[in-house]
Amino acid sequence: MMTGKIAAVNGPVVDVEFSGAEALPGMYEILEALDRFGRQVTLEVMEHLSQTRVRCISLATSINVVRGSEVRSTGKVIEVPVGEKVLSRVLNVLGQPIDGLGPIEAEKMKPIRRRDKKFLLNPEMRERQKFEILETGIKMVDLLFPLIKGSKNGILGGAALGKSLLTLEVIHNVVHKHHGACVFTGVGERIREGHELYHELKRTGILDRVALVYGQMDEPPGARFEAILTGITLAEHLREKNQDVLFFVDSVYRFAQAGMEVSTLMGHIPSETGYQPTLSSEMSEFHERIQTEAAGSITAVESVYVPADDLTDPAVVTIFSYLDSIVVLSRARVQKGLYPAIDPLLSSTVNLDPDIVGKRHFDIAQETLRILRRLEELNHIVSVIGIEELSKSDRLLYERGLRLQNFLTQPFFTAELHTGRPGAYVPVGQTLNGCRMILDGRFDQVPEDKLYLIGELQERRREG
Repeated sequence: MMTGKIAAVNGPVVDVEFSGAEALPGMYEILEALDRFGRQVTLEVMEHLSQTRVRCISLATSINVVRGSEVRSTGKVIEVPVGEKVLSRVLNVLGQPIDGLGPIEAEKMKPIRRRDKKFLLNPEMRERQKFEILETGIKMVDLLFPLIKGSKNGILGGAALGKSLLTLEVIHNVVHKHHGACVFTGVGERIREGHELYHELKRTGILDRVALVYGQMDEPPGARFEAILTGITLAEHLREKNQDVLFFVDSVYRFAQAGMEVSTLMGHIPSETGYQPTLSSEMSEFHERIQTEAAGSITAVESVYVPADDLTDPAVVTIFSYLDSIVVLSRARVQKGLYPAIDPLLSSTVNLDPDIVGKRHFDIAQETLRILRRLEELNHIVSVIGIEELSKSDRLLYERGLRLQNFLTQPFFTAELHTGRPGAYVPVGQTLNGCRMILDGRFDQVPEDKLYLIGELQERRREG
């Protein structure tokens, strides 16, 4: 076991000096130091500066770490407890419980960085793979952006558009019907949101099937960056135990942002876009671990914060390429009170395929998108000349588009305390039937406001 001394402290970046007689600790090895109050601080080796000095990132606050303090190498990388025992518990980046419920008696410990790079799903297995739809009970998602087991799905939007709420609603609805496990990883988000999520899961009775990993906004960038690796490690082990795992991340952009902070603090020159030069490799290393194998699958739902609502931000664009489904939340729809605020014309998915969802579902979805696209075009005309100036056929399409737009809004279970409306779970069959009736004109005499924030569309509503 080697010992060294702290040579420099620059925020969360700590340089450690060792004697030349000893070999330096390996990359990503964990070192332990004590601050001036005797509290342990964990350091992770990120770079070898010379034959005697390493540069580390602190995974805890380094405010009280002083130069000259002794540092002890552990000979280990970050290992976290895995298995069924982590379900219902809240862990930090090091796998330590932070819920005040005592130690985790896990079956084994597992390193968060994978050394093997094998692909778990070979082409032959991919051809045999059967597509299984995970029903969310959210009309807009089930109709236009179906959630497929083993896929990667992104929820994109700027601040205060409802990304976290939509993610929580998916957890609430899918985990109730899904017989596997769920891992939620909070990366760089607010402590309040993590606290509310824990108590919401406890209130709804699904906490015993969810493991939570937090690396939140008040923590050093190293902890925020590594938290996502801790989360995927828990999910991988559950998948190896023949379970289908739902893996939620809030937010992947904060993972990229934490990597940029770490890179800047390490003194690396940023790329032309301002982000770290290793952004693509870091993002691919994470997403390549979200895979399906014969034993089980990992289905990812990733919240992506979009800075300044700019979908061309380099970090956001980098994330795009790894997603099967991209759901974009719109500020314009929030201002109109349309929740969930999904913009169907900006969003896209590869899962809306007749071979996956069936021909009827595909046809209804395509016709719905056609009407909503025409509604968007007519909105500009109506705002200038008024609805009375539209032709009879255009006015019919416009009014049906408004009814479809309102029908695809929905009250959430997880927003009941804020809205006062009871949540609604709508099976996909009822969603298709409702859209079909509106498209066929069977609700043309019903005012569109009668279809706003409702659940299923019943035949009796035509009497409205």
